[in-house]
Amino acid sequence: MTLIGWSQTLLFFVLVLALTKPVGAYLFRVLETDARPLPRVLGPVERGLLRLCGVAREEEQTWGQYTASLLAFSLFSVLGVYAVQRLQHLLPFNPQGLPAVGPELAFNTAASFTSNTNWQSYAGESTMSYATQMLGMTWQNFTSAAAGLGVALALARGLTRRPGPEGRKTLGNFWGDLVRATLYVLLPLSFVAALFFVSQGVIQNLAPYHGVTTLEGAKQTLAFGPVASQEAIKMLGTNGGGFFNANSAHPFENPTPLTNLVQLLLIFVLPAGLTYTYGKMTGDTKQGWALFAAMSVLFLVGAAASYAAESQPNPALAAAVAQDGNLEGKETRFGVAASSLFATVTTDASCGAVNSMHDSFTALGGLVPLVNMHLGEVIFGGVGAGLYGILMMAVLAVFIAGLMVGRTPEFLGKKIEAREMKLAMLYVLIFPLVILGLSAVSAVIPQGTSSLNNAGPHGLSEILYAFTSGVANNGSAFAGLNANTPFWNVSLGVSMLAGRFLMMVPVLALAGSLVGKKVVAAGPGTFPTQGVLFTGLLVSVILIVGALTFFPALSLGPIVEHFLGAAGKVY
Repeated sequence: MTLIGWSQTLLFFVLVLALTKPVGAYLFRVLETDARPLPRVLGPVERGLLRLCGVAREEEQTWGQYTASLLAFSLFSVLGVYAVQRLQHLLPFNPQGLPAVGPELAFNTAASFTSNTNWQSYAGESTMSYATQMLGMTWQNFTSAAAGLGVALALARGLTRRPGPEGRKTLGNFWGDLVRATLYVLLPLSFVAALFFVSQGVIQNLAPYHGVTTLEGAKQTLAFGPVASQEAIKMLGTNGGGFFNANSAHPFENPTPLTNLVQLLLIFVLPAGLTYTYGKMTGDTKQGWALFAAMSVLFLVGAAASYAAESQPNPALAAAVAQDGNLEGKETRFGVAASSLFATVTTDASCGAVNSMHDSFTALGGLVPLVNMHLGEVIFGGVGAGLYGILMMAVLAVFIAGLMVGRTPEFLGKKIEAREMKLAMLYVLIFPLVILGLSAVSAVIPQGTSSLNNAGPHGLSEILYAFTSGVANNGSAFAGLNANTPFWNVSLGVSMLAGRFLMMVPVLALAGSLVGKKVVAAGPGTFPTQGVLFTGLLVSVILIVGALTFFPALSLGPIVEHFLGAAGKVY
């Protein structure tokens, strides 16, 4: 560990903190007011897109209508991405003549990109054509992020809105949120980011792959393609799917330490900004800063733990070479500090992009990404998913606080009663049930274990990481697991859809339950939700619900591997 290494994490956090308020204020302006920028230019585009969706600008939806729209659009997205892959050999922009993608892999990829997971059981440069990358992957990077942002706004509206006229309980309009998030937020920011990446050496072309002769006389094929445009939204939308198999470790995707820093900022900028947007929606920005503080505490602890673990020698190589930290599986242009920070950030959010091989991390270094995801995608989290995830935990926190003071829990003046708690607990229980259930089955059947690259506790970690990444809609992998088999493609595809949509439905149902509730005035027994006490309680609830639920599985995986490694036993 070095001062320069620690300063990288500190600089990154300071930049995120500085961007949170302006980005959050902009999100509030374009998504919750009519004062949107460039009304003469973008206004007609917005209205035209809404007309294509058959939506009037003022039309709003109940939680059931919002949910139905979300699910219908997502089903269409799965079918569309699946069809593009299966027909890519017939589509243009395929200079390498890549064949159609197989049915199981096409399903897995369609489920992955629609659910904002971007898990990849394939090598992009040898599997997907340019048309598939643009029509399927890049398109879904925009729409899946916009859909997640819409669900977060719907829950925030449920908490902050008063009952509408004639008792109507509406949460906005899914199609309006989808269009505005894409048009005013994701597209312009991605355009600027893509231009920056091109200026730094990220490629952007439609040229065929190019054969070259190396200095040693060997033949090598350089893969090209429209990379910068996908790289920008892959990070900004917390998607994570790489154009190349090596993802952000590839020099054509992430060529310099500066692009590495900008990619990290793109991952966190919208999730962090949404906490301020939420504060603006409540009328008290301290509410948003309390959520930001809870996320920041968990992020900084994880980043410190990851850097400390990866600064130790790799026990598998200790007897063979002198080591200054664990450099196995890391790009030398980034080193231990930037690689550890990237692993922490990408698993705090539902991004999944990687600039190093997580399978090569030390046991405790690999534990940190697992725990980050096990906490439920609440440490900033994905675009939208981070906000609605931590708000669900906040509902649990105020319920516990209400029990402690002996009165009905309230959140922003709205009573949290039996229906709300049932929905919150359903949201909480789906997550470990799917992860642990599928992991247990896969660890004992040949179709699951035959794909492992390692035995013992590290092999269990590979299985646990795969399903955790799928259900948490993260998409990163230990990468020691061969997931491109019928069993893994189908099971991971199912887990990704479950982790996305089985958890979104309770969120929207909770929003619908809360939006019609009357607001009661704060009294002496009201638990404040904008101070240090609430932040501490929220962090405690997240750790208890997340970490303790998965502690037995983690004990059999990375924790026991750490102690065995210290005793000289490696896997």
